[in-house]
Amino acid sequence: MNKLLIAILLSLMPISEVRGSIPFALKYGFSPVKVFFIMSFFNILVIPIVFFFLDNIHHHCLKISHYERFFNYYIEKIRKKAEEKIKLSGYLALFFFVAIPIPTTGAYTGTLLAWFFKLNRKHSFITISLGVLFSSLIVTLLSLGIINLL
Repeated sequence: MNKLLIAILLSLMPISEVRGSIPFALKYGFSPVKVFFIMSFFNILVIPIVFFFLDNIHHHCLKISHYERFFNYYIEKIRKKAEEKIKLSGYLALFFFVAIPIPTTGAYTGTLLAWFFKLNRKHSFITISLGVLFSSLIVTLLSLGIINLL
């Protein structure tokens, strides 16, 4: 399979997102600028997909006990982590939650938080997108630094 396609698929997956896709693509010699924009674009595409899922499909999935247990566990975990910050700082907290490229943060979790706390969709989309771009920049710069060291 084409390495760029694999990187794009990684950017669409909740575990890896840009944290996994950018280093993967850079490892195979793709242009850093191209990688930054392509992986950011595809990770930003996740936002409306997750909102659509949560609005239209999620309530049907709650009838599946494994899904319901996992969802309730996950939402409680991230709610505890983010609730005070979201209530205090709103979109700024959402931005930093997405922008700092650590595990369990990113477009998926940011969108889930925006949905859960009933934040304005348009503002949430812009905030999460900016967070993805900032995260992509950090991951790209870190990856280039590590690749150059090796």
